[in-house]
Amino acid sequence: MSTLFYLAAVISVLSTLIAITRVNVTHALLYFILSLISLATIFYTIGAHFAAVLEVIVYAGAIMVMYVFVAMMLNLGHATIDQERAWLKPSIWIGPSVMAGLLLAELLWVLKDTGAADMAHTVTAAKQVGIALFGPYVLAVELASMLLLAGLVGAYHLARK
Repeated sequence: MSTLFYLAAVISVLSTLIAITRVNVTHALLYFILSLISLATIFYTIGAHFAAVLEVIVYAGAIMVMYVFVAMMLNLGHATIDQERAWLKPSIWIGPSVMAGLLLAELLWVLKDTGAADMAHTVTAAKQVGIALFGPYVLAVELASMLLLAGLVGAYHLARK
């Protein structure tokens, strides 16, 4: 199982990096879907089967299909591709690279202190997830749904003639 975990982790990181660097939006979305599916594989290998299924159904399925439809609705042409190439100069990557490095260092520090191997054998039922999402975290769930709705409305207004 650990071989599958590390293989999925490498695929996830590589496909995310490729998705970020693609100029064609459709290709970037397809690589991002691959990244989400490999993330679901990681969830499955650590024993979070419910999270793996949710990752495939909700993110790789529903939300990414919506992104593909929005990209097709916007019908981005060659002018935007030239604009993106101008934005993707190496000097632009300094800030995000520093922030990603800080997040990676923080993640490694947290995993070192908590002992992630002990957490891999816990089983969480769907009922417990539902109670947590609509109990103490109901505000975060509602804010996330409003953010997704605002993105959809914004994409609609950008795409209409």
